[in-house]
Amino acid sequence: MTPAPTTLFLARHGETVWHAENRYAGVSDIDLTPRGIEQADGLGAWAANARLDAIVTSPLSRARRTAAPSVASTGLDAVVEPELLELDFGIIEGRTIGELDVSHPEEVAAFRRDPAAHPLPGGEDPKAAAGRGAAALLRLADLNPGRRVLVVAHNTLFRLVLCRLLGIPESEYRRVFPGLRNCAVTELRVSAGQVSLMSYNVPTP
Repeated sequence: MTPAPTTLFLARHGETVWHAENRYAGVSDIDLTPRGIEQADGLGAWAANARLDAIVTSPLSRARRTAAPSVASTGLDAVVEPELLELDFGIIEGRTIGELDVSHPEEVAAFRRDPAAHPLPGGEDPKAAAGRGAAALLRLADLNPGRRVLVVAHNTLFRLVLCRLLGIPESEYRRVFPGLRNCAVTELRVSAGQVSLMSYNVPTP
């Protein structure tokens, strides 16, 4: 018998203190802004009515802080999944793409042509990140057949994972999925290892 499908709700963390200047956060552990906290509260209000069975987060504090209102509104414990960590962006951590373009124009040009084949110096291989993140979500689905799971993690990781799970080349992640709104919800249905995209980037209150 085929297990009942699992529903995964993917949510990017709330706005951070580097958001306004579009600085790459990656593995840097930075705080939410007051607006980011309000967004997390909105996600918590959504979660209260979403009939969730589980909540899973990235280990970074901005994801765990974003999940906290959903934990409070549902009474569920948050499980930390290390494989949902955001990519390490190497030399661009804490900087903007414009700043890096001044010092490393060739590397930035290559990244813009194909961000999966040409990660910025010192950064994690995007295809490897897509693999670890996709494996983590499929493992969650296997462990939660027929259940509804909120997963709070990160913008670039989720976009790469969506490409991997939906059969889209990772080189296209910036074009096909130009960005996830903070605390918006993307719904996936997973059945026997097959993934369907049910909705994308839907804002929460």
